[in-house]
Amino acid sequence: MKLLVLFLFLAVSSAAAESVGIKKAFMDIDIDGEPAGRIVLELRSDVVPKTVDNFIGLFDKYKGSTFHRIIADFMIQGGDFENHNGTGGHSIYGPRFEDENFDLKHERGVISMANAGPNTNGSQFFITTVKTEWLDGRHVVFGKITADSWPTVQAIEALSGGGGRPTKKAVIKDIGLLE
Repeated sequence: MKLLVLFLFLAVSSAAAESVGIKKAFMDIDIDGEPAGRIVLELRSDVVPKTVDNFIGLFDKYKGSTFHRIIADFMIQGGDFENHNGTGGHSIYGPRFEDENFDLKHERGVISMANAGPNTNGSQFFITTVKTEWLDGRHVVFGKITADSWPTVQAIEALSGGGGRPTKKAVIKDIGLLE
């Protein structure tokens, strides 16, 4: 009986800690109108709550938006729900919001805020496909993809064309939180 109580306590404690610190989200991706897979994200609300809240608050706007900038061996960028070319988007806090912190680093597979300089975060984000330590201290990392998301990220990365323009249209068909 004591073992069962201990197990239940640990299970509830672990679930509570996880729900406070990390939120899981998904993006279902289409490439040229065909399903290409799902990207699952672990969002670090324990480290950058304002940035994560901004991302989650824009889910409805992200639906139907594209990955407009794709550079092989670097990153895939999306989040411009206004112009779909990297010139649009805004945050839930207004046009832009400040850099929350730079505690998380640019490892392979992180999701980070795209910006035009210090304290210019809006809606655009990117997912790194390699380690990009030169971005540390310049862009706010707010999560990472799960290992089983790599095939979908790599399918998007394979669309890299000249000047970062994709060769096909990669669309966020659906996005939301996972329980």
